[in-house]
Amino acid sequence: MTPQQRADRVAAAMMASDKASPWIGIDPVSVGEGRATMALEVKEHHCNGHGICHGGITYLLADTTFAFACNSRNQSTVAYNNQISYLAPGQLGDRLTATATEVSLVGRSGIYDVKVTNQDAVVIAEFRGMSRAIRGQLFDENTGETP
Repeated sequence: MTPQQRADRVAAAMMASDKASPWIGIDPVSVGEGRATMALEVKEHHCNGHGICHGGITYLLADTTFAFACNSRNQSTVAYNNQISYLAPGQLGDRLTATATEVSLVGRSGIYDVKVTNQDAVVIAEFRGMSRAIRGQLFDENTGETP
């Protein structure tokens, strides 16, 4: 199995069991080993009292993209520390795209940067996620079954 095939299988397994991302409107765009891109169209129910995209929605998009990137090798991985900086507001109707890139992977610990931009390439937020590999896999590479 190639790294790309593995990342695709992981993404499919994660999306099959992820109830929050589809409910909120997150769409996977692409995945690969140590990277992922996801998008979300900002709708009325994503906006806060200021009429802009709620920071928690932007965070959820970034965190989900981070999760797909750090699990891409089929090693169950969780976040142990994340930080986000909001640089511009997402607006109603914007298409926000989050792109996660692996910065470092040493042993069981990884560092990932996620940039969230709108359709005009305006940077909405910068997110840094730190991951920790735990026991388990998202699918059995011998049988193809999801645990």
